[in-house]
Amino acid sequence: MKVNKITALQLLLAFAVAFGFTACSKKGSNGNSTATGWKINDKKGGFQHNSKYKKQETAPGLVEVEGGTFTMGRVQDDVMHDWNNTPTQQHVQSFFMDETEVTNVMYMEYLDWLKRVFPPTEENYKNIYVGALPDTLVWRSALGYNETMTNNYLRHPAYSNFPVVGVNWIQAVEFSKWRTDRVNESVLEREGYIKRDAKILDVTAETTFSTEAYLESPTKSYGGNEEIVLKGPRNKLANKENATNVYAQRTSGIILPEYRLPTEAEWEYAAVALVGNREYNLYRGDKKYPWKGSYTRSGKRTSKGDQLANFKQGKGDYGGIAGWSDDNADITAPAKSYPPNDFGLYDMSGNVAEWVADVYRPIVDDEANDFNYYRGNVYMKNKIGEDGRAEIVTTDNIEYDTLSNGKIQYRNLPGQIAQEQITSDDTYLRQNYTKGDNRNYRDGDRQSTRYYNFGDTDEERGTVNEAERMYDSPKHLVTKDSLGNMVREYDKSSERTTLINDNVRVYKGGSWRDRAYWLDPAQRRYFPQDMATDYIGFRCAMSKVGPKSGKKKARN
Repeated sequence: MKVNKITALQLLLAFAVAFGFTACSKKGSNGNSTATGWKINDKKGGFQHNSKYKKQETAPGLVEVEGGTFTMGRVQDDVMHDWNNTPTQQHVQSFFMDETEVTNVMYMEYLDWLKRVFPPTEENYKNIYVGALPDTLVWRSALGYNETMTNNYLRHPAYSNFPVVGVNWIQAVEFSKWRTDRVNESVLEREGYIKRDAKILDVTAETTFSTEAYLESPTKSYGGNEEIVLKGPRNKLANKENATNVYAQRTSGIILPEYRLPTEAEWEYAAVALVGNREYNLYRGDKKYPWKGSYTRSGKRTSKGDQLANFKQGKGDYGGIAGWSDDNADITAPAKSYPPNDFGLYDMSGNVAEWVADVYRPIVDDEANDFNYYRGNVYMKNKIGEDGRAEIVTTDNIEYDTLSNGKIQYRNLPGQIAQEQITSDDTYLRQNYTKGDNRNYRDGDRQSTRYYNFGDTDEERGTVNEAERMYDSPKHLVTKDSLGNMVREYDKSSERTTLINDNVRVYKGGSWRDRAYWLDPAQRRYFPQDMATDYIGFRCAMSKVGPKSGKKKARN
């Protein structure tokens, strides 16, 4: 039988031909659209797309938390018998979270910006800065001398790296919005879309930057000062005819998602950090605390016996005896004083408890949803002005809210887009949601009560008798008399049965005031969103866009 011999030259030629076809194919797929065959990013114009985008940038202060499935609400102890954390299976998407709690120096930067841009000495702005101030009087006690913390904790450099306290839930949300705009403003300057140092030298109450306003209409940023957004290095062709990519857009891939408070599911998932117990596609064993083991003391040889968190031991033992300290802190402790968990997050138990985004209910309704669970959605939309474009808040139409304790809190800042709640027209024929305010969805709404009658008309369903409210919480009212003086009306009813309503928020994790029972990440408590304490702080989160993980998976 005759056998053909393949020479080295023939092999080389075959390889060259195959490589040539592959190279041509790759070049075509990168340069041309697979939908139309048109050239993408043509210098002459047409469809522009960031084909070089790799992954989301890690924003300042954050670490990545890869999402996954876990059992939410699993606790080893339930001495309170709250029955409010029945175990449910939940899945959260990947996200980013602050490595530490927001510290005094971080919050002071926020206050400094507000004071410079909106001087409280001017009548029109005084409630902006004052409304953002933490309540330093939370440190006072009727039978304790704590004036040192009252006067020094927020501003003295000795406490710079300590977690900020005295901040209510609303203030934490507003800080997160401010942080979003300042970070994106810096990113756009770095990438050459905004005039250098404008964020310091050109900003005033009338010329501020808002991420959403920039995306809606870049030339409306900085009060319509086009010089600032047209003088970036990237905008050299801005005044030329048919110029492209003059402004950054969502499609540019450089504008980061918003900083926000984490949801309760995200916070609990990140705190327990079961990734440290992973073996193949299973979690081996439970974790009572963010660290391994069932004890609060370290078992490592180099730190054996050291407390792994800052909390109250026994009755009144806040930090051990002089000369020997269990946790080296009597009140709060500086950030990173204790080892991080398996996600690299510090103080997810102890130090201060933390606000999360959710409205509190005694249940987690996994039958309604088990993916990115969150109770608290109030869907908003941009308010459209007379010109048919989104309405920008100005110094003349800043809106404020009067809280139940009488404190004035700003609702929006000049430069931001005015918001309004969606209407029934926006939800017409939708299947996934039917109204804008979903805080009491399936628990607390009219249909959830035993008084609900399916035969009622729409008008009857819209009216709720005071005695038939599902959550009969107190209603403290703040009004103004004919002279403009504030009148506080305290609810003195002796028939109230609960403190739960649509304005109480969940907070998680133990604090320096709590015993070890509350260090379990699955424990949940609630507090009014417009009140503050000396033991509740917060940290920010940010959603991750793109794939769940960009890492190559190990098998164990």
